[in-house]
Parts: sequence; structure tokens; C-alpha cells
Amino acid sequence: MSAGVPARVGVIGGGRMGAGIAHAFVLAGAAVTVVERDADAAAAASARLLESLRRSVERDATERRFEALAAAVETTADAAALGGCGLVVEAVPEERGLKLEALRRAEGTLGPEAALATNTSSISIDDLASGLERPERFLGLHFFNPVPASQLVEVVTGSATGPGLVDDARGWVEALGKAAVVVRDSPGFASSRLGVALGLEAIRMLEEGVASAADIDAAMELGYRHPLGPLRTTDLVGLDVRLGIAEELHAKLGDRFAPPDLLRRLVADGHLGRKTGRGFYEWSDQ
Repeated sequence: MSAGVPARVGVIGGGRMGAGIAHAFVLAGAAVTVVERDADAAAAASARLLESLRRSVERDATERRFEALAAAVETTADAAALGGCGLVVEAVPEERGLKLEALRRAEGTLGPEAALATNTSSISIDDLASGLERPERFLGLHFFNPVPASQLVEVVTGSATGPGLVDDARGWVEALGKAAVVVRDSPGFASSRLGVALGLEAIRMLEEGVASAADIDAAMELGYRHPLGPLRTTDLVGLDVRLGIAEELHAKLGDRFAPPDLLRRLVADGHLGRKTGRGFYEWSDQ
């Protein structure tokens, strides 16, 4: 086990983000339990995670054998399996009610010294903490998609988060081979607030016919050395996810975060980006 990694980590939600978070902790040496809503979802999460781990072995991203990595993975629909985890990361969809329900259920299985984290990109840490029994053991760990390749984790502190937990979180992130930035609880934190502001302006430019999606993205990739332009990034994040964050920021920070009509129309039509095969771009791998 790498220094700083909890021996056992739980992840609630085995979708793209949850599986990516589990993947990162398994490669770092932790045993990981993924909890899903039902048996079918748990089976799908298992297949998703194991395939991701197999690709890491094939790319020589780890020296460990696939069999050893697979043996460190458990997927289940039973939240009681989280008992004994030193850390549980919630990674369910970006809806306050769903997240709070998942966090409360997890907290009820954990010992008093265990840590609980949310992967939210926009929901207030203090808001979620208000529904928990041990808010001092709770904070945000905002991972980025795709988790295995991303170098950043945003550590978000609530007003009740214990300082020792923040230090622990820095150690976990370092053990994952990633960099931590620590921000206080505020609308959109740092990354979502900046990323959404750029993404919404790019969508407005596309809506106004200023330039094509490819040219808007190229302006940021070539002119400002962004690895991906804001529209392609929105496709990868998910237009529905971007819309949800924008609506949250619009409510709290004002009209500069008002979602463009184009974004609303695409989401209403089911064009959510890469995961549906179409967003601002066509995705042939879906």
C-alpha cells in the first residue's frame, strides 16, 4: 500500500466518475468497495472498472498483474459493505437529494474516525454537511474526468471540516500521483466556476455564429495552450452536467452564469456529449 492511501476505500456510484475514482485508488494500493443501487448496476460497474484496470495493465501503467488488481475490487448493492473503510467517496449524479441520501447511508456504516467525501462539482459542502452526524469528518474531493489521466483533485473544505482531515486528503491525493488544490466551500469552488464561465461564453459565441465549434476550441488550444477547448471539454463532461452546474451558479452568482438557450435545447433533445454520441461534436466511438 502506498503511503497515505487508506487500506480500504469505498466508492458510492460506479458510473464513469465512480469507476475512475475506484481505478485510481486500486492502482495506488487500496482495496476498493464500489456500492451501486442494485445488482444489475453493480455488475455493470464491475465490468467497467475491471476493463479499465485491464487497459492500465496493457499500457504498462502499473507493474502489478491484472489478477492482483481485480482481487482488490468488490462491487455490491449492499451499503453495509462500506463498514471498515477508512474513506468513502460519494460519486452519484449531481443532485442534492441523491447525494445526501447516499452520504447519510454511508455515514451510518462507518466508524467515527472514517472520512466521508463527496465528488460534487457545484453543490455546497456545508449544505451537504448539515445533514450529517459528523461534519468534521466530511469534505469535498472533486476529481476530474477521465480520472486516471487527470492530474488534479480539488479538496473542498466546509466550515466544519477538521484541519487534520484536510492534511489527510492532501496525502491521499499525493498517493494517487495527483496534485491537490485546496479551496473553501463557495459556489462552483474554483475549477467549476472558472471552467463553466469559459464554457458558457464559448456556447454563446457558437450560438451567435462567431465561429465554428472547432475554431472556437482551436483558439483556446493553440492560443492559450489549453489541452482541450471549452466545447470539446463540455462534450466530455456532459452537457447535462454542465447545465446543472450553470443553473446552480446562476441561482447563487447571478446572470453571468445564465445557461445559453443552445445548451438548454441540446440537453432537452438528448444530445449530452460523448456519452450519447452527439453534443457540440459527433462522437463515432459511442
